[in-house]
Amino acid sequence: MPTQVSYPGVYIEEIPSGVRTITGVSTSIACFVGWAPQGPIDRAIRIGNLSDYIRSFGAIHPKSYLGYSVKHFFTNGGSDAYIIRIPMGGEDENEAATCSVGGLQFKASSPGEWARGYGISIKKREASNPVTFQLNVVEFARNSDGSIDSTKYVVVETFNNLSTNPNSPRYVEEVVNDERSGSLNVRFVSGDEVDSADTISFEGGSAMVPDDIDDPSKMLVSIKDLAQDESVLDRIDLFNLLCVPGVTEAETLGELSTFCERRRVMLLADPDKTLNQSNLAAPSVASRKNSAYFFPWLRASDDLSEGRLTDFPPCGFMAGLIARTDATRGVWKAPAGTEATLAGVHSPEQHLTDKENGILNKKGINCIRNFPVYGTIAWGARTLDGDDEIGSEWKYIPVRRTALFIEETLFRASKWAVFEPNDEPLWAQLRLNIGAFMNDLFRQGAFQGRSPRDAYFVKCDKETTTQNDINRGIVNVVVGFAPLKPAEFVVIKLTQIAGQIEV
Repeated sequence: MPTQVSYPGVYIEEIPSGVRTITGVSTSIACFVGWAPQGPIDRAIRIGNLSDYIRSFGAIHPKSYLGYSVKHFFTNGGSDAYIIRIPMGGEDENEAATCSVGGLQFKASSPGEWARGYGISIKKREASNPVTFQLNVVEFARNSDGSIDSTKYVVVETFNNLSTNPNSPRYVEEVVNDERSGSLNVRFVSGDEVDSADTISFEGGSAMVPDDIDDPSKMLVSIKDLAQDESVLDRIDLFNLLCVPGVTEAETLGELSTFCERRRVMLLADPDKTLNQSNLAAPSVASRKNSAYFFPWLRASDDLSEGRLTDFPPCGFMAGLIARTDATRGVWKAPAGTEATLAGVHSPEQHLTDKENGILNKKGINCIRNFPVYGTIAWGARTLDGDDEIGSEWKYIPVRRTALFIEETLFRASKWAVFEPNDEPLWAQLRLNIGAFMNDLFRQGAFQGRSPRDAYFVKCDKETTTQNDINRGIVNVVVGFAPLKPAEFVVIKLTQIAGQIEV
């Protein structure tokens, strides 16, 4: 507001510049969905490495592709991911183990038999008034055959000075059940009187295990539920790549693709392992432009089978490669080519010829191939909208992902404009701030064109926002950009020239 002058002298006013720096959002946060032997089933857990995954969801399980795909993601350059655990057969067939110790009731933090390898001990402090106690969560040792040795254990969690008094700041329920600082393994259920007790193990607990690693059908109903509004998946604030390892059922992929379009996410779909290049067809999904399809499965070493080569779905490898490419080259660079080597891969499960690759490429199916010197590399960069018969503007993965990156960034960075006076000062600020962001991308090489005028435009004025729009509370900003498209075909034309002829 204007300075109120009262005495003779000099007054200083700071005038807002209207500059609001726009920072691009992350582009390579992956979300993996699948079955795991343990871990929460009511929320997504964010992890930064494989150790985080093992801490929350247990070791890689031989009958689930989830743990393997997470490992492949981090091996190939991924650094940030969410994990959603889907129970097999629905929640009704999954129970959490329970434990009664020292007069208190506890249950495991998630369903599954994993909790039978854990126990609880209570140590009451007799001299304290009111009575406080120490709670120890222990993990029992396992014999060579996998059975539990209850005589040997290590303490994995300790909570001191707990109380059964609800008015205490160290009330056992509030401390142990706290989502951020509480126990990863147990939840307090009931009890108001406590006594010391030796270590007592959890009992019961069950969780359906997949019948076979190639048959994730029992959890398909649960995965479909994730595509709905307000689902566990929908509550994640920001992620960019969705992977459902080993799930190839067309209807499920179709519903997830619709979700991905709504949330500006790219679905990395796996092919049916039983298909080959002669009978392979891209899945029919609702949102083709937000889906990418990679073929074939990849052969890699399996640590759980003494290093024997096993076939794995490609989505985890490709998510890691995309993250690595984003970090080194930018989201506008296609995650394919001789630089797109897949780490930890022995070879593709099926070897393709150039002719076979050409047939699949025209259908929008991205091939993974093995070349001498370069190894196993991604050799395709099309969305499912990349079928030559469609002729879509969203034919290429980097073009689509660049658009999603710009959309998500501007969606988050323009909320300050809501409820501002809808007139030229607001329009000028929007042009200034969005233009500065687009110019920064241009300088990084994200667009075509030799000058900013050729590469992008930002328009917000009386032409985009009419008086009728103003009356309805709408401001329209039009942003255009000239995307970089990958050089998918390199044609070298060779000819002979006649020797020098003297005239």
